[in-house]
Amino acid sequence: MQYQFDFSALLPYWSDFLSGALVTIEITVFSVIIGLVIGVACAIARRSDIAPLRALVSIYVETVRNTPFIVQIFFIFFGLSSVGIRLPIIAAAVFAMVINVGAYTAEIVRAGMDSIHPSQIEAAEALGLSKLQIYRDIILLPAIERVYPALSSQFILMMLSTSIASQISAEELTGVANNIQSNTFRSLETYMVVAVLYIAITYLMRAGFYGLGLIAFPRRRRLGTSL
Repeated sequence: MQYQFDFSALLPYWSDFLSGALVTIEITVFSVIIGLVIGVACAIARRSDIAPLRALVSIYVETVRNTPFIVQIFFIFFGLSSVGIRLPIIAAAVFAMVINVGAYTAEIVRAGMDSIHPSQIEAAEALGLSKLQIYRDIILLPAIERVYPALSSQFILMMLSTSIASQISAEELTGVANNIQSNTFRSLETYMVVAVLYIAITYLMRAGFYGLGLIAFPRRRRLGTSL
């Protein structure tokens, strides 16, 4: 059996591919920014002395980490609409991704915080630094610096997970590809193009995170530590 590739059938849809890729990037950017803030806040909460707060955050993190992302997005889009809370498709996708990436970010950042040796905190206290200065300069920033590669990888995985949003009819890259292949019946060519676009977005994100790391963490740049 010989298959005849025909990419010319996809040419009329190049703007649709581009639009889908842009939606994927937009969903990812919003989710990463908001999810990072939530993740850092939850990481701090899990180390707090307030037991109910620690328990609440633990329930959130473990619930997200132990359920599939597709269940989470269905719960937010279909489940909430059942009780009268109807979110637009893109808003539901971003909401689900924020909740998901926030939980994973919380665990990554918490691991970075736990890696800070207590003697560093004791030294900061001996120097008379305030609690805010100690948390910001001695714990949080060095922790994020240490886990920055893991955070970058998690955010890229989150970008790839945007494809699941096509299950609620989001017009992101995979959703657009589903429509195109149903119109052209060129499934193999369509998903080859989509794969190339995902790879391009992945390398674009890697380059962005590398550049951001060079700016945010000059010490790692001087030491030649990977970003």
